[in-house]
Amino acid sequence: MHYRQLPTALTPLADKFYRTQRSPMRTAPGAQVWVAEQTTIVAALCLQPVAHGHWLTSLLVATPQRGQGLARKLIDTAQASCHTPLWLFCHPQLSAFYQRLGFAAADDLPPVLVERLARYQRSKALLAFTR
Repeated sequence: MHYRQLPTALTPLADKFYRTQRSPMRTAPGAQVWVAEQTTIVAALCLQPVAHGHWLTSLLVATPQRGQGLARKLIDTAQASCHTPLWLFCHPQLSAFYQRLGFAAADDLPPVLVERLARYQRSKALLAFTR
């Protein structure tokens, strides 16, 4: 397995991966896009710069590769390159998954994420985590 940050010109490959997984996720302009690859992309995530850290979005591991530690390794690799806090929002049913990956409830979000979380919580239940 190979883990790397995609150059900006190759981020459409991550969007293609999301589509093949039938996911509505997409890469965000200006985000770092990280992938795990065998012969093709089997996992991806985005890190968007926010305040003094990064907002982790669009984490997805292909169904056949789940349960093999790919999400943990991909997050660890991406975070090691930026040496900053990570924040994410997730549905309550995913909280145990993220806690196993070393995330904890976020009590102190950057203002831009506080606003975004409040907006998202109008239509769905989400929790904020940090690592």
